[in-house]
Amino acid sequence: MTATAIKKQVDNYLPLLTSKQQVLVLEMIKSLLNVDKEIKRITRKQYNKEIIDAAARIEKGNSVSHKAALKELSKW
Repeated sequence: MTATAIKKQVDNYLPLLTSKQQVLVLEMIKSLLNVDKEIKRITRKQYNKEIIDAAARIEKGNSVSHKAALKELSKW
């Protein structure tokens, strides 16, 4: 699909949405473009360190099962 065809479809559909839905669409577009400069991305080095640290915690038994997490969440 060409950019022109996509733009035409968006232009046709956008007015059919409620204002709230239009805001949601705009927010999704911004998040795809990473327009929000307040969000700080971590480095690949930091990401890998967090994965290694998490794996070490799991190996030590410092984790919660999925079932236990769902049980805890159901109390919220």
